Parts: sequence; C-alpha cells; structure tokens
Amino acid sequence: MKINTLLLYFVPLLIILLLYISRQKQKSRRGHERLQEAKEAGLTEPASIHPIIDPVRCCGSGACVKACPEKALSIIKGKAVLTDPTHCIGHGACMSACPVEAITLVFGTEKRGMDIPYVSPTFETNVPNIFIAGELGGMGLIRKAAEQGKQAMDSILKKKNEGSDLDVIIIGAGPAGLSASLAAKDQQLKYLTIEQEDSLGGAIYKYPRNKVAMTQPVQLPIIGRVEMYDISKEELLGFWLRVLREQKLNINFNERMESITKTTNGYTVKTSKATYHTANVLLAIGRQGTPRKLDVPGEDQAKVIYRLIDPEQFKNHHVLVVGGGDSALEAAITISEQPGTTVTLSYRSEAFGRVKPKNRDRLQQAESQKKLRVELKSNVKEILTDTVKIELTDKELVEIKNDAVIVCAGGILPTPFLKEIGVMVETHYGTAPSALG
Repeated sequence: MKINTLLLYFVPLLIILLLYISRQKQKSRRGHERLQEAKEAGLTEPASIHPIIDPVRCCGSGACVKACPEKALSIIKGKAVLTDPTHCIGHGACMSACPVEAITLVFGTEKRGMDIPYVSPTFETNVPNIFIAGELGGMGLIRKAAEQGKQAMDSILKKKNEGSDLDVIIIGAGPAGLSASLAAKDQQLKYLTIEQEDSLGGAIYKYPRNKVAMTQPVQLPIIGRVEMYDISKEELLGFWLRVLREQKLNINFNERMESITKTTNGYTVKTSKATYHTANVLLAIGRQGTPRKLDVPGEDQAKVIYRLIDPEQFKNHHVLVVGGGDSALEAAITISEQPGTTVTLSYRSEAFGRVKPKNRDRLQQAESQKKLRVELKSNVKEILTDTVKIELTDKELVEIKNDAVIVCAGGILPTPFLKEIGVMVETHYGTAPSALG
C-alpha cells in the first residue's frame, strides 16, 4: 500500500522532472546554435553598452532572457549567455530583471575599446559645471537618455550661479536634451537649448523615413510616462514637436555650438549666431559628431550626402551608397525599392561584419533579384558630375553613372573638442562607465 502511494506521487514528479530537463536541453541547444551562427557571421562585437554575465552568480532563471526585447540572450547549459551581441542596444532590462545581480552593463570589449567621456554619477565631467547626458556618454537608448537628461538637470539645480545670465545652456535637442529642457522649465531654471539641425530629435531626426524609433516607454518631466511601442520616426518626432509647441520650450534651431570658454562666473558659449554666459553647460550631443568623409576629389558636390531621409527622392536615379554598417545596408535596400532606380553598394572590406542578420538577408535577396549591385573590397576614387570612379577588388578602375552618393561611414567622436575644454576621455575595454557604477 505504501509503495503504491509513493508511486502515485513519485511517477508524476519524475515525468515533470524529465519534461523540465528535456525543455532545458532544447533551450540550451537553440542558444548554442544562435551563438554559433553569430560567430560564423562575425557578429560577435556589441555596438555599444552591453551586458556581461557572471557565470558563478548566474542561477539560470531565464528572467533576463524574457526581459530582453531584442532576444539577444539565451540560456546555455543553465547559464545566461549573450548569443546575439549585435542585437543588443543596452537598455539594461536584463540587469534589472536578474534576481541574483549577476549582470553588469559595460562598454567596449577586450578586443575593441570604446571611448567614453568621464562622467560622475551626477553626470558632471571632471571639468566643474560641465555635464554630459545621452549618446555622447554612451547611452543612445531613448528611454535611458531621457532619464539622464532629467537627472543631470537635478544636479545642475544645485549649482545655480546668480552671476551668470543663464543657469544652464543645453547643447543638443535629442532625447536627452529635450528631457533636460522640460526638467529645466519644470524647475524654473534660466535655460537655453541650442540645436544645430532645423528640428529636434538628434540622431532619430536623421533616421530614414518610417524607421522604428522606440520600443520602450519613457518618463518625461512635466509630461509624465509616455507609453510608445514600435512607433515610427515620424510619429515620435510628431509627438516631440507637439510637446515643444505646448510647453513653449526655449530651443534655438539652426544654431551650432562653436566654443566653450571658462569665465569667473561660469562659461561663455559661442555659437554660430550669438555669445551666451552661463553657470553650467549640459552636452546632450550625439557621438556621431561630424560625418566621416571619404576625402576624395568631388566630395564637395551637392549630390553627396551623409544621411538618408527620403528614399523616394531617388526615383529614376543612379545611386551609390558607401559603407558596410546597418545604416548603409538599409539605405541601399530602401532606395533599390524605388522605381527606375539603380543602386550600387560599395564597401572597402571583404564582408559585412557587424550587421543585423535581417539586413544581411534582405541585402542578399535584393542582390539575387538584381535590384542592386554589391561591390566588396572596393574604394571610391573620384566623384564626377554624372559619374563615379570606383576601384574594384582587382585594382580595376571603373566609372559608373551616378546622380547621388550617400556616405554611411559613421561619424567622428568630438574627442578633440572635449579635450580642448578639458574633459577626460576614457577608453573602455569591457568595463563599466563611472556613471553606471
């Protein structure tokens, strides 16, 4: 009787245990396959901030895997692993979800260092009264950049100086700058925000049309919690423009910051239009800085641009796209979908190393359908009025018809400017930035 009773309880438990072990093995196998695919494709280097997992502390709960919207993590042999590094955008949801604090967010890797300005936990640099928030500090995610903009303004509130005309000048009107502007208004600070573009949005303003710009809710001063999931660039910019109008934010567009000079009571900020005196400066500019150029004859022509806004404007055009990152592939693919357009994608390396698998697949499909031509190990040598000269793999110089050149070669971090004003720039090799602990 006792044996029957034991079997009655033991058998179901054994079945549940075996099912659990089988499921865990399946998860581990899928995770291992994803990791191998990433390695074979050369997609092993995260673009920016990313998690590292302590295998000793990791309990394999899978909470981090479930929390990651980009599905960049997997469980392999009972431990969390970053199996899709290029998918990671550093939102930190995995770290928050981990029940045993086994995850740390870091910049750079052992092989590839990442330059990040020194920023304290209050977002102040080593130069007193100069603050950094958002993408320049390595935090390109909209939600986190907005949080940093507000937090930096909380710190600036404590450093008001009655000897200056302004309490703070905010440079840049992206997510961090917009949030900081709202916080400055909410805290009744004397502030001015300057933006070199003709509208707000920062890097998002430069996205191609209809590109998804936001996947996480964001908390904005005055406005409160804004819940937006998978919305387009146009929808997000439209929302921000409504905020700008309704809150009457003090933002000057088409005004470029040129220099920052220390004074007795703070800083003098010289722009392309005026000179201002302020107690504090918040740098909410992007990491792109100035676009990286090709440095070839003819690059100064109007047909050469460094970002794609509207693919439709290239209908019936001969277009050359230069670059090997996701922005270059996306530009080439979307332009190739326009009627009457011929597209050539030129990249100096022999393979597209760090691009999303989705973009790689779309490019292969477009190329197989002869919608575009890909020239690897090629270099642009000269841009002429109606043509472009390109050096191919075998050193052959070809000249192709051309109406427009789109250079997607990234940007140059404004390191010289930061050093000029005394801000320390640290190179991180898989280490945590000071502001993140």
